Amino acid sequence: MGRRHQHEEHANHEAWAIPYGDLVTLLLAFFVVMYAMSSVNEGKYRILSDSLVAAFRGSPRTLQPIQVGEKSVGSGADINMTIVQQAMLSGQPRSMLEPSPLQVADQSQGTRHAADNAYEAEHSASAVAELENVAAEVENAMSELIRDQMIVVRRHGVWVEVEIRTDILFPSGVAKLSPEAQNILNQLALTLKPFPNAIRVEGHTDNRPIKSAAFTSNWELSAARAASVVHLFTDAGMDPHRLAIVGLGEFRPAYPNDTEQNRNLNRRVLLVILSGSGNPEGEYGRERGQPDEAPPQLSQPQPPVQPQPEPAVTTAQTIEPPAPPAAR
Repeated sequence: MGRRHQHEEHANHEAWAIPYGDLVTLLLAFFVVMYAMSSVNEGKYRILSDSLVAAFRGSPRTLQPIQVGEKSVGSGADINMTIVQQAMLSGQPRSMLEPSPLQVADQSQGTRHAADNAYEAEHSASAVAELENVAAEVENAMSELIRDQMIVVRRHGVWVEVEIRTDILFPSGVAKLSPEAQNILNQLALTLKPFPNAIRVEGHTDNRPIKSAAFTSNWELSAARAASVVHLFTDAGMDPHRLAIVGLGEFRPAYPNDTEQNRNLNRRVLLVILSGSGNPEGEYGRERGQPDEAPPQLSQPQPPVQPQPEPAVTTAQTIEPPAPPAAR
């Protein structure tokens, strides 16, 4: 009896097709779902668009009356505002858009400054008018010397200059007033005495150097000449608080120091009559007799504190007897 041959099993080489088909099916389902989600419902889109427009740019719904010409309460009334700003102001009162207290304070301060400026302008106008009266009185009192060009009166708005040439005041190189100058300055002091205007007395020299036992330079000479005029004014009864002395030497010439005539014109004394009754040295000057603040009081040194010995404290300690053993 012959041997029986066993039949060999056939290998299935198409087994991969099953998971591949499942994968393709899942991909198809995925893209179908994505397509279904990406489709636009025109009706729903219009409803959403209208809702957004009504929320951000429509008329707000409120129970408060809307005044003509005023902004309405709500975020949708401000067309020019961005969506973020409207969202931040949503539900907030309109008072948030009102000026802050600092802005109101700035406006009130600006109004106050405007009022102060108007008051100062009116006050300065009256001061200039009074200064014009002073200049007119000086011109009437010194008319002869003005005609001879020994005294010159110049108006500069808020001050008046009265220039006195040193030919009638001082001899060359000295600061002592001549007898003729004393009579002229006394008359000028009586003219200026009734007015409260501050006066700055300026001394000027030429550029010729001077060095003597009395004056080491033109600074001292010009200051001494101005001081001589101030002393005569105070002796005539003028308030010394109205007067100030300024020595400018040869550094403020009116003409070039190139001829003898110009040097003679540069040797002069100027009375600068200021408007008002302020300090003659300017706004930075302090009021006479009224310091800005009291000088600091120096504290008196205190004797050193001697340390006191602490008293001895005796603490009584109570010794308690040991507790009896507990009964067992």
